[in-house]
Amino acid sequence: MLGLSQKDTRFLLIVIALTLLTPFLLNPFPTDSALAQFNAGYPALMQRFAIYGLMAIGFNILFGLTGYLSFGHAAFLGIGSYAAVWMFKLLSMNVLPAIILATLLAGLFALVIGYISLRRSGIYFSILTLAFAEMSYRLAYSVFTPITNGETGLQLNLKDPRVIDAAPTSATLPVPSLFGLEMNSSWTLDLGPWDFTFNVGYYFCAVIAILGFYLSLRIFRSPFGMMLRAIKSNQNRLNYTGVNSRPYTLAAFVISGMYAGLAGGLLAAMDPLAGAERMQWTASGEVVLMTIMGGVGTLMGPVLGAGFIKYAENIFSKINEGILHSWFSWLPDGLESGVVWIFARFVGEGWHLTLGLMFMVIVIALPGGLVEGGQRIARLFRRKSEDAPSATPAE
Repeated sequence: MLGLSQKDTRFLLIVIALTLLTPFLLNPFPTDSALAQFNAGYPALMQRFAIYGLMAIGFNILFGLTGYLSFGHAAFLGIGSYAAVWMFKLLSMNVLPAIILATLLAGLFALVIGYISLRRSGIYFSILTLAFAEMSYRLAYSVFTPITNGETGLQLNLKDPRVIDAAPTSATLPVPSLFGLEMNSSWTLDLGPWDFTFNVGYYFCAVIAILGFYLSLRIFRSPFGMMLRAIKSNQNRLNYTGVNSRPYTLAAFVISGMYAGLAGGLLAAMDPLAGAERMQWTASGEVVLMTIMGGVGTLMGPVLGAGFIKYAENIFSKINEGILHSWFSWLPDGLESGVVWIFARFVGEGWHLTLGLMFMVIVIALPGGLVEGGQRIARLFRRKSEDAPSATPAE
């Protein structure tokens, strides 16, 4: 089916089912429950799960298959966002032309940057990509201000031409849409104490992410993917056989950059704003963390890592001292204040500390990331089922 083996087809169908059922899976607690703040089934967060999962999938094609570690993918994310917003301003609020231009323009920049950076390997390649990302950030922030609007960021305006769309009839800014279906449209399903929100923007991002995952799956199983693995295994030995590996690494870099540009276009489609902060090196480091935390070189790992980090960012950052006091109100007053003070260092504005500690634990205990953790648990249950005494009929 779709050029995949039976095993890969089942895997893809499971991924599709989990993606479509995300609004249910991310709302395990009733709305009026004290644990409802740990629910993650609201549109903005689900959209980010899909978008950054897509970006991590593309990054894994480069890093996971070739071993080339890039710290410059934030540049392609920002380029994709700027390209999409300009399409919204000049052509139409339809998201399809925006994400197509975002993908193609990011691919063009990736071709130029990759052609130069891939003349080196290892840490020198990583430094070159980081330098290009920083140059892109500085150019967008203070040099190309007529194009990027500098530190304010590129935004929509009622006076934008939008040559395909009809003239605006209201004083409100238009909303990105797909042939009239607005990205911010949502529908809520009430099932007893649970509220499940189904958002058009999320499902649009989810469909794009599934297509990106399918393409990644095909690349992993293709001869091209095998060649990329050979480069990661021993590029010098491959070169000694007479094979020129640079076209393969450049192709992987361009594909990875196009994934990042597509993710940037989707970010702009969900919120039509593009700023230079999306090009900062910290954004590049974030996708590296996502891939490592989920599992480098695995198919599902980058998606799990992206979801894990975005969940931590959005959930743990919301916990403040007031919430902590409500949790530990059963403790004596003096002890309660001390416990709250300690936990407050790891949530709210200090959520990065929690993420850093979890990253350290995962890297040390599970070098293969969350995927390795799942595999260990599966092997443990499998071993227990095999060791369980089987019932034998009485003679």
